[in-house]
Amino acid sequence: QVQLVESGGGLVQPGGSLRLSCVASGFTFSNYAMSWYRQAPGKERELVATISTLGINTNYADSVKGRFTISRANAKNIVVLQMNSLTREDTAVYYCSAGNWNAYSGTYYAPDYWGQGTKVTVSS
Repeated sequence: QVQLVESGGGLVQPGGSLRLSCVASGFTFSNYAMSWYRQAPGKERELVATISTLGINTNYADSVKGRFTISRANAKNIVVLQMNSLTREDTAVYYCSAGNWNAYSGTYYAPDYWGQGTKVTVSS
């Protein structure tokens, strides 16, 4: 069965850092672009970051650019979101996903697989 198992969420103070991890199984990890989404209370789900199949290309939402870094290790079936300089506006449930992205044409498709989500709370 396809599984995306996330970890790393929790409570952090403004200005702090958090590292989210997602371990995938049940599909060919290296065939999929990986993304992190987030959904804050009362808001729609938004795309935070995407990384291409080999990790050559990345894309970030403007709101996190320069603060968040997405990376992957295909040999370990892991995708990571390193979050720095966190603000209260980053509070959300963060979801790992697997989908298709052609970075050269700009074509992005809705994810095929989703993780369960991990909650991040930024508060003093």
